[in-house]
Amino acid sequence: MNNTQNDRWLYEITPHKNLISINFKEIWRYRDLLVLFVKRDIVTLYKQTILGPLWYFIQPLFTSVIFTLVFNNVAGVSTGTVPSFLFNLAGITAWNYFKACFTGTSNVFRGNVKIFGKVYFPRVITPLSITISNLFKFGIQFFIFIGFYLYFLVIGKEVSPNVYIVFMPVYIIMMALMGLGLGMIISAVTTKYRDLTVLVGFATSLLMYISAVPFPLSKAVEKLPEYAWAFEYNPITQIIEGFRFITLDYGTFTWGGFLYALVFSIAIFLIGLIIFNRTEKNFIDTV
Repeated sequence: MNNTQNDRWLYEITPHKNLISINFKEIWRYRDLLVLFVKRDIVTLYKQTILGPLWYFIQPLFTSVIFTLVFNNVAGVSTGTVPSFLFNLAGITAWNYFKACFTGTSNVFRGNVKIFGKVYFPRVITPLSITISNLFKFGIQFFIFIGFYLYFLVIGKEVSPNVYIVFMPVYIIMMALMGLGLGMIISAVTTKYRDLTVLVGFATSLLMYISAVPFPLSKAVEKLPEYAWAFEYNPITQIIEGFRFITLDYGTFTWGGFLYALVFSIAIFLIGLIIFNRTEKNFIDTV
């Protein structure tokens, strides 16, 4: 009798029993919803703006110009034979992807409470869609970086990638995992402590400078030796510095730093996933 009754159900929704629980079959079954969320994130972000998708181009270019004027021209930070504008553009391109994944997923529960409270679907689809849609934006900004890269090559500047360029997909994955993991942790905590939402923007701005985005890691260690540990043990610094190293052949790269950033990215993602899975069971009562 029980077997006959169970056969009537097409899908069975049960609470998560494991700390890390990802039902890949269920996510694949909801792939159409994932695609719709990705399209929504891309289309609606600049839908009612005047310049629209041009903001994808304007933001990194203006930021690179400001960094070049302030840090390289005024403060005199040297980038060796690499054009300072291209150096800054490389760091900003990598940083923007991490930042977009982090800030986008840090408000998943509160931003989607109306949907989560009415319709069932794998909740992890929402942060995944944010990460994938931001990958599209990263692709556009990376294309801009390639354009200026070719320009500086044509005018005779000494820029070239190195053999480590094959690790480009790994660095992109590390940025995605880092932003996704930290974002899921913050999103879970903000269901109870909303003040943390206000601190995210402020903390992200500070984190950019600790991550050596507008200057080389070697210069930070040289000028501030007493605080060198804050830069060197920051896994995001290793990702940003490594990204610049493989594309511009300038910067600091060590296998120890690479493996440290890789392990930390995976670990923070798994921790974020555990907290996310536990919070999704009862967050609707606290938001």
